[in-house]
Amino acid sequence: MDLWLYILIFVALLLLRVPVAFSMIAASMLYFYTNGLSAGYAISSIVNGINSFPLLAVPLFIFVGSIANNLGIATRLYDLARALLPRLPGSLAYVNLGTAIGFSWISGSALADAASTSKVQIPQMLKAGYPYGFSAGLTASGSLLSTVMPPSVPAVLFAATASISTGALFAGSIIPALLMALGLAAYIFFWVRRHPQIAGGRAFDGALLGKAAVRVIGPALLPVIILGGIFSGWFTPTESAGIAAVYMLILGVIYRTLTWKVFWKSAKETVVISGGILLILGASNLMGQVLAREQVSRALGEWLTSFTDNPLVFLLMLNVLLILLGIPLEAPPVILVLVPILMPIVAQFGIDPVQLGVLMILNLMIGSLTPPVGAVLFVVGSITRRPMGELFRGILPFLIPLGTVLLLLTIFPVIVTLLPALLGLM
Repeated sequence: MDLWLYILIFVALLLLRVPVAFSMIAASMLYFYTNGLSAGYAISSIVNGINSFPLLAVPLFIFVGSIANNLGIATRLYDLARALLPRLPGSLAYVNLGTAIGFSWISGSALADAASTSKVQIPQMLKAGYPYGFSAGLTASGSLLSTVMPPSVPAVLFAATASISTGALFAGSIIPALLMALGLAAYIFFWVRRHPQIAGGRAFDGALLGKAAVRVIGPALLPVIILGGIFSGWFTPTESAGIAAVYMLILGVIYRTLTWKVFWKSAKETVVISGGILLILGASNLMGQVLAREQVSRALGEWLTSFTDNPLVFLLMLNVLLILLGIPLEAPPVILVLVPILMPIVAQFGIDPVQLGVLMILNLMIGSLTPPVGAVLFVVGSITRRPMGELFRGILPFLIPLGTVLLLLTIFPVIVTLLPALLGLM
């Protein structure tokens, strides 16, 4: 089978709404059959694609985010943020962002974060007089922090696929995530100045702040345990994910919010989400065998180097491609398919793989916010049950600060590599 026919079949299956993993497997098995290759080899390639110890962190971190969501951790963070920002103009907008920052250290999924915070924050902002487009756009934008800030499920997938240190990628993601939060805060500041009718919060209450602070001590220790253990070398990212899962269960018992119903719901969500990701991972390994036989990386690398020898131009072109791919597709399949192709190419351009990982994740997340089919937008829209056109118009201004951060990370790689270098992780 010719490579172009293989790609055509794969794209046609996607357009027919066949799930990504099955589209990969069907096209690849047909390629193997027409080229006289063993079906047994194809099946072993799928199995070998998920036979990796570091990948155990994926279902464990997904479980941590799911159990945190179902235990009401987002509500505790929201209460603390409200108590900290009483009379600030536009306080609920900053509370929204502050909750997203806090939850990002616990949840590794933008979709889970968007689903959790939308239920809590958007109704409160609407009640306070904020427009729906701004409220929903801010909530959707803030949810991206969960996928960039460690622990990040896409970061674990990228590190495992690219064979780089998960700890280094986690460390390299912290400053970019904080820059994203700063950019969103700057937009809130200018938006509030143009809408002076938006009132501040309630009067400061020291007792309320103290009570809210006590309620988040447990969740606040989770990122310290995860990142402190990884960066100090006490345990691996996979071991940290297991410790984090046990810790969240203990918190649930202490808070008396962990019931068999909550545990079953969290376990079911974890199985469904991680099962889909691992199936895509196995299928992408099979697809990688096809692309390797066709020497796609070498051919693409030769074409790109003949087109440009400037790493910055290459990264700018890659940014556009990844955002376009992130609009219709979720991050895991894009990462698992493209990373094996891109790694030899970025080596030719002298680009650090940690920078590539952060850029790839952020690009795909911006794609998930981009109309008309961004996944995060549809999660928020399905919860709020408002016309999608309102949400599309509301999200567009938030793409400006996110795009600015993306451009800074592309031009100045030291923003990504500084912290891993200081920690001795690269």
